[in-house]
Amino acid sequence: MAKGMTKTALVRHMAEKLEITNKQAAAGLELLADTAVKETKKNGEFTIPGIGKLVKAERKARLGRNPQTGETIKIKAKTVVKFRVAKVAKDTIAPAKK
Repeated sequence: MAKGMTKTALVRHMAEKLEITNKQAAAGLELLADTAVKETKKNGEFTIPGIGKLVKAERKARLGRNPQTGETIKIKAKTVVKFRVAKVAKDTIAPAKK
């Protein structure tokens, strides 16, 4: 199975395209990641235009089932992070069939 682009490869690609050093490109990528995490934690969502949106969501407590024993168990409420892909990205990557 082919592996996607690594962080190092992404940094090199950004540095080449923007004509900056690898160190500057890595700093820009780290800034984007840090900002996305902080803003999602603070405001509940963070949008990266053209790519998608990180969204903080609350899951309610519910009953589940232990797959090994079949026993019913209680699953506590928790906060999760979801990523919603932007329509532009979705349509470009996997266009709807006509």
